[in-house]
Amino acid sequence: MRTFAQALDLHDDHAMIEEYERYHRAVWPEVAAALREAGISSMRIFRSGTRLFMVCEAPDDFDPARDFQSYAASAKCREWDELMRKYQRRVPGASGEGWWSPMKEVFCLE
Repeated sequence: MRTFAQALDLHDDHAMIEEYERYHRAVWPEVAAALREAGISSMRIFRSGTRLFMVCEAPDDFDPARDFQSYAASAKCREWDELMRKYQRRVPGASGEGWWSPMKEVFCLE
């Protein structure tokens, strides 16, 4: 099992942050199903202030660039992503074309 971590920021607006969290307390079933179908076995998103930190687990052969294509193919998932982007912004210094910024693991206690 592989673990992926990514970061993203929310706009610094208290009402928008509350709304974003409300959506995530009731994620659309099609979105959750598509993530599982893409190979994600576990996903958690944490928040500190405006910073989001997402941790995902997937099989060892999971390739985000390849395997998220099935998720992105779903009209309902594209609708969800468009809706969520009104709350979000890339982290400063983010590189690459992805919205979420991949994070490098620097320590693991096992």
